Amino acid sequence: MARARRNKSYKLTGIYDRRSREMPFNADVAEVEVDNPLALDPGEKIMAIRSVRSDPLGRLHSHHQIDEAQYRGGRAFQNDWERAERGPQAVDTTREYVDGTSTREPLTESQRQAVLRLNRVERELGTDGAALVHDVLVLGLTMDQIGERRAVRTQRWNDYFARRFRECLDRLALIYGFATEAGTKRAVRRK
Repeated sequence: MARARRNKSYKLTGIYDRRSREMPFNADVAEVEVDNPLALDPGEKIMAIRSVRSDPLGRLHSHHQIDEAQYRGGRAFQNDWERAERGPQAVDTTREYVDGTSTREPLTESQRQAVLRLNRVERELGTDGAALVHDVLVLGLTMDQIGERRAVRTQRWNDYFARRFRECLDRLALIYGFATEAGTKRAVRRK
């Protein structure tokens, strides 16, 4: 019996194509450009897909509602918050057991610097702005949920919270050094 001939060529061009073909029905994703981990040349970029379902800052950035400086300022705030947070910690089994009382770990220098930056952010944003930024960037709340927590449920309040959040992101970009005062004044004048 004769063997069937194959018409397919064995090109290896698509061997590193890792894009997902199927997404869950409730997926909320955005394309981002990231460094290629398999690149031979430094700085080579590839397109990747990231989930923005529980990431309000990523969703705003992917829909072009905030710019790169605001996005990076928000990420820097989140990074400082995670570094400074000292919540429940796992038991370290490598440490010597003494009497069952656990002593707190001493603060590291990076934690101390993060706390100092967060204190400056709170002074710059004020109490209301700091609470709004915390609700969105740390707790992941939407503007509707923020309005419900503050007992105001109209669209006008949601628009106010969104506008105020963008102002706070502008301030974060200035504090963390991702924008300059002249750049934000120009952006305000353009609108």
